[in-house]
Amino acid sequence: MEDAKQMPKDASLLDFVTSLILGLSANDDEARLKSILHDGSNKFTANMFNVLSGFSVMPLLGQLALASVGESHDELLNSMGLANDNDTKAVFSYTNTLVRSVKNVTLKSANKIYIRKGYELNKSFAVVTRDVFGSEVQNIDFSNNVAAANEINQWVEEQTNHQIKDLVEPDSFNGVTKSVLVNAIYFKGTWQHKFSKEATSDKDFHTIFSKSKTTKVKMMYRKGYYNYAESNELKAQILELPYEGNEMSLVVILPRDFDGINELEETLKDPSALNSALNDMYQKEVEVYLPRFKIETKTDLKELLKNLNVKKLFNSGEARLDNLLNGATDLYVDSATQKAFIEVNEEGTEATAANVFPIWLMPALPPSPLLIEIFCSMESTLLRPNCDLTSGRKFQCFKANV
Repeated sequence: MEDAKQMPKDASLLDFVTSLILGLSANDDEARLKSILHDGSNKFTANMFNVLSGFSVMPLLGQLALASVGESHDELLNSMGLANDNDTKAVFSYTNTLVRSVKNVTLKSANKIYIRKGYELNKSFAVVTRDVFGSEVQNIDFSNNVAAANEINQWVEEQTNHQIKDLVEPDSFNGVTKSVLVNAIYFKGTWQHKFSKEATSDKDFHTIFSKSKTTKVKMMYRKGYYNYAESNELKAQILELPYEGNEMSLVVILPRDFDGINELEETLKDPSALNSALNDMYQKEVEVYLPRFKIETKTDLKELLKNLNVKKLFNSGEARLDNLLNGATDLYVDSATQKAFIEVNEEGTEATAANVFPIWLMPALPPSPLLIEIFCSMESTLLRPNCDLTSGRKFQCFKANV
């Protein structure tokens, strides 16, 4: 992205950030919820910066928090910056309202809890997961692990426009699987100002890891007026690309220095740095060079969550998911993985996320390694300091001679 008065020498793709910008009238309660949502999601997504869709992990963590007691409960709430159960219920209920209120783009979120046949949800938790998270509940035979995996994968595909496939494998389930919590988020938006396909051309790209090696990419181009800023704190240029309806946007952050990405990532771990830069944006005529791309990622979340001090949940001797199922204690989660998808082209952006948490019963003997996977894909994170409903990081940084 360059000033129209200066032809660009190079262009880079670094980071993509999205957010809802909603013109909702707010009473005192709504203003408080906006503040809690903003601060909590900023804290969580900044700490999950290496994850393409940090925010999409939060609904499952919220449900697990409400199903937990003791330190398991407290660690989950602290990771999301939430003070108590009442705030948790209010914030996620408010988030669902925001998702449903967005117009002119497709944005939807769905939750489902699969329960082993012969078990049922704790009555209080069943009410919360239905009323706050809108979760469906279904009994399933995990002993037939192939059929169980196929059924869960089919639901995920339907919720994600068939972009997330094979979310779980049959060997994800065994005799101690008691429940699986699944969340799916899907977004598709058309640019408010589309890129012309005729203006797209092949350009040489250099990855940040090697200035000498290049690869050909399809580079989109458009000249027009956009919200733009230059941040000394971030040492970067920032460009906002709005989607149709101007309620959601993609933000591109371009470091000034070729090797400035790692420093930028560290700076962005403080959410106030990005918020300050976004507040300084102004309308400017810009020449935009943006690669057309499709990216899928898979990330192990267990260690990342442990770095947020979410530890008890994964410990078979210490997890306390006491409020999840009737007649089942000693439940725990062993691992977590995220799978992500995003596509950006001349028309707009399509992105989707699917998360899954299998819940296991601690056997009397030491358990063998067990799998819990979160697979997601959502087009990245926050834009304005309200309603930050999606999150993400750099996909890959390229340098292009254009």
